[in-house]
Amino acid sequence: MSEATPHDNILEAKAVTLRFGGVTSLADVTLEHHRGEILSVIGPNGAGKTSLFNCLTGVYSPQEGSIRFQPAVGKALSLVGKRPHRINRAGIARTFQTSRLFNALSTFENVKIGVEARTTTGPLGAVLHLPHTSREDRRANDETERLLSFVGLSEQAGVLASALAYGDRRLLEVARALGTRPEVLLLDEPAAGTNPTEKLKLSALIARINAELSVSVLLIEHDMRLVMSVAQRIYVLNFGRVIAEGTPAEVQQHPAVIEAYLGAPKHDAAPST
Repeated sequence: MSEATPHDNILEAKAVTLRFGGVTSLADVTLEHHRGEILSVIGPNGAGKTSLFNCLTGVYSPQEGSIRFQPAVGKALSLVGKRPHRINRAGIARTFQTSRLFNALSTFENVKIGVEARTTTGPLGAVLHLPHTSREDRRANDETERLLSFVGLSEQAGVLASALAYGDRRLLEVARALGTRPEVLLLDEPAAGTNPTEKLKLSALIARINAELSVSVLLIEHDMRLVMSVAQRIYVLNFGRVIAEGTPAEVQQHPAVIEAYLGAPKHDAAPST
């Protein structure tokens, strides 16, 4: 994979501010996601990480600032005020902290729903079973099988989503998101609740998504070992503000990051007089 230049940004958020009544969830947040990189956003609980994801995907509309998506082909798109389905159609997909699978459907059907989000068949074509519809359905089936193989769930294709092991449910959510053929994949705490073996599997999958599918990845994650193993750059949020940005090594040594996670260092009390 070619190395992205600092100016080749696929996503840009500039001075984004999000308020809920008198509470400021994001304050003047600026972020650049270079095309082709794995970028991570970290921070303590309540730092504003998911609020940022929700702004990037149209769930929330910030009161101030701009968010710009530059697809590989075509003009740049402002994301502020766009509905989530339009942002997804443009080339941005996401997963969520909590499972949002269709539990009554099979593993195969869950992924196919994502794949079919990109098809052009309308209700009339589906009812009449037109030749074009049949061709698209075969392509959707092939793509679904390919994605299940990619994430390692081929053997569970016929299993109901509700019956999958927890770690496999997380993989299924990733596969469904990939079905929409994104240029950017946002992963919101994908390792939450998984065991060490599942975390290793997930880490390898994220790297493969980036390298083999040429998908830029934006990752929120509390597991620092996973973040440090896959992320090329990291932004750190605290109380809705960016307090640090850099490589994993730079962020680990940043005084503001250490203070945010571990608390302010204690100073010796001044001697009494």
